[in-house]
Amino acid sequence: MRFDIPDDKKLTHEMLIPIRWGDMDVMGHVNNTIYFRYLEIVRLAWFDAIGCPANPQGEGPVIINAFCNFLRQLEYPGEVLAKHYIRNPGRSSLDTYVTLERADAPGQIYASGGAKMVWVDFPQQKSAPLPDWLRALAD
Repeated sequence: MRFDIPDDKKLTHEMLIPIRWGDMDVMGHVNNTIYFRYLEIVRLAWFDAIGCPANPQGEGPVIINAFCNFLRQLEYPGEVLAKHYIRNPGRSSLDTYVTLERADAPGQIYASGGAKMVWVDFPQQKSAPLPDWLRALAD
């Protein structure tokens, strides 16, 4: 099953991620699990960039669903250009999307993925409304 990334998403963050030798598997390409690591790296970098560090005693994001479409094989050496997008803010959730390109092949998507994020009150262990400042980033 393939999950398409909507066109009406908003670019929020870009970064380069080095492809490490250890990211490769026996088949000579980046292992499928590492693509999810790349998605996580750019998502966490975005959270840091917007001033949303992890806060287990307060509120913050939890990923409830993640997906990745593997379109082309990434191989060492190289760098991945990861582009992070958001859309569709709900009462307590937000959709995030990521495209992965090789830095030396801009515009050619090697993988695309995303995650549904829910804002959570950690001490109460239940969802909470998205903060206004976060909702404003999606507009």
